[in-house]
Amino acid sequence: MSGPGIPEVSGLRSRLVVWLFHHFFFLRRGMTLGVRAACFDREGRIFMVRHTYVPGWYLPGGGVERHETALGALEKELREEGNLVMTGPPELFHVYYNRGASKRDHVLFYRVEVEQTEPRKPDREIAESGFFDLASLPEDVTSATLRRIREVTGQEPPSDMW
Repeated sequence: MSGPGIPEVSGLRSRLVVWLFHHFFFLRRGMTLGVRAACFDREGRIFMVRHTYVPGWYLPGGGVERHETALGALEKELREEGNLVMTGPPELFHVYYNRGASKRDHVLFYRVEVEQTEPRKPDREIAESGFFDLASLPEDVTSATLRRIREVTGQEPPSDMW
């Protein structure tokens, strides 16, 4: 690019400038990715957790870390939050934009059949957890969680927004 008062940028210098801008925007605008799952047992009950640090009941899940696959993150979160193991392949239900978390956050939402290896004991992260009949969910389920349950059970179409 050249013109009055704008110096022309040579080949190597041009590539360096493009490289610097690319990496600046990558670091500045990095996307975050999370996984969550509607986990059903053999009786058709859904698994939910109540964290110690935020109010309400949620579906299990968490962030995908560097050098971790989405399915690896899903498996880890189910194990950590509920002592859950998948009894079949998880089905990717939908991908959501989660603007409440950040301008660049997305959530992969799965439907999965699970078994619990043993009851999950409360700790500093999880206050309580358990399986619930869809007709008798806890009173303080978050609104986003209720929307995801209605979507995955076919009661309403999926939204693109978490």
